[in-house]
Amino acid sequence: MQNLENTQYFKVGSDSENGVKAVLSSVYAALTEKGYNPVNQIVGYVMSGDPTYITSHNNARSMIMKVERDELVEELLTEYIRTRGWE
Repeated sequence: MQNLENTQYFKVGSDSENGVKAVLSSVYAALTEKGYNPVNQIVGYVMSGDPTYITSHNNARSMIMKVERDELVEELLTEYIRTRGWE
């Protein structure tokens, strides 16, 4: 049983940061080109892990599957926080 009194520390390596940004940018572009709402589709993928939320157009599905979903969430949240000026 886990100790629920302490907060776990979670750290994802930053060495793949640029790769994650590039993947998200490419996937966003591919979804847009195919007429999908990229935000809805990426959220569906992150929440479910089902790659069929992502189009195979321009190899987007293969690219996003090479990135761990927690890395996608970290990148999206980091960028959101940065643009909101919360840092």
